[in-house]
Amino acid sequence: MTFKFRNKADAKTIPITPVEKAVFAAWLKNEPKEIKNWLKSSGFSAKPGEISLIPDASGTLTRVIFGVKNHDGLWDYAGLPKALPIGSFSIDARMAGEKATNMAIGWALGCYQFAKYKSAKPQKVPTLVWPENAEKGRVKAIYDAVTLVRDLINTPADDMGPAELAAATRRLGKKFKADVRVITGNNLLKQNYPTIHAVGRASDDPPRLIDLRWGKDHHPKVSIVGKGVCFDTGGLDLKPAAGMLRMKKDMGGAAHALALASLIMELRLPVRLRVLVPAVENNVSGNAYRPSDVIKTRKGITVEVGNTDAEGRLVMCDAIAAADFEKPDLIIDFATLTGAARVALGTDLPAMFTNTDELAVELETAGADVDDAVWRLPLWNPYRGLLKSEVADINNVSEGGFGGAITAALYLQEFVSDGTPWAHFDIMAWNTRARPGRPIGGEAQSLRAVFEMLERRYT
Repeated sequence: MTFKFRNKADAKTIPITPVEKAVFAAWLKNEPKEIKNWLKSSGFSAKPGEISLIPDASGTLTRVIFGVKNHDGLWDYAGLPKALPIGSFSIDARMAGEKATNMAIGWALGCYQFAKYKSAKPQKVPTLVWPENAEKGRVKAIYDAVTLVRDLINTPADDMGPAELAAATRRLGKKFKADVRVITGNNLLKQNYPTIHAVGRASDDPPRLIDLRWGKDHHPKVSIVGKGVCFDTGGLDLKPAAGMLRMKKDMGGAAHALALASLIMELRLPVRLRVLVPAVENNVSGNAYRPSDVIKTRKGITVEVGNTDAEGRLVMCDAIAAADFEKPDLIIDFATLTGAARVALGTDLPAMFTNTDELAVELETAGADVDDAVWRLPLWNPYRGLLKSEVADINNVSEGGFGGAITAALYLQEFVSDGTPWAHFDIMAWNTRARPGRPIGGEAQSLRAVFEMLERRYT
């Protein structure tokens, strides 16, 4: 655990006073003259993220003034740990439970570092006194889940192939006493997971279907599917070199599925949980699957391979079909599926598709409430014709690139039964620029929004 909290302040603990810019002038009127002079001379105006370190007459730091957009903004506090000197700090503000919890989550995420492959030791971070009323267990659960996403994605593919992804799932299962089963290699064909096998068979690390189950049988069934393409060369439709640079993150959907499971299990949500992760490498070799191959999927739908670089929807469709067969109360899937979604919404905003308007409202509301926004795109059925195949029931791609995120979602929808609520998240799973609490690299996107929705729905 990178972040540091302590239970009580002591004589050396330095108070941090958060101030909103809108009320800064009124607040300053009640401050001592020396504080007014210091802030005026240093040009401090309480812009969000702005920090002023206040010394005493001897030059010792005695107080921190900190500009925030609003007092309960999770990300407002995420820049503090790496901006403050090492020491003990406390927040000098009264906060209700939810606001105090959000502040502590922001601080914790601001401490995150991925230093596994660096020879230098991780940067030390200051310690925060637990804010009064903060829900400590929730802070830890969310930090653990987001860290799990980031660590799994940031790990290079030579250390995070299908075998290692299965091992990470087993560790998670052991922690929460969940049942984990893994189907490997040619056993995928014997147990009717042909598209997962086809995509992953060219790798020396055999393809797998990872299956985690947890919870009581009488609770509502919630199934989560995560795309686990541990590296994507594009297959025989080979990506250019620049297109492969971030492809260690192509298992970001799997990382999200496992992190959501971690949250559900750690906070004891009363659901019957199933997590399905098709884990493969999309490599090139003599037995790689080919453009124009026709594969009969688990559901019996035949699919023509229009492009081997649209492998994510192929591995996902067998896993979604397996989840759907059990008639769950809800299916959620995460996938780094299309560049088209990023063109439409950029890298920070996940695209959300769902077959249920009520679920869409729940997810959008939850995302807005926890500052983890999602944006609904349409399952525009007239575009289904773009996936027409002359030799099979469906093609895995359309001929043109237009509406690519929608046609990918429509492909996955074929494997969900009518009447089963389903939401699909097409995510970047990567920060392309550094922001407080969000360093460049793997990132959890829509994770907290989905958990908030599940918590509201099932508790």
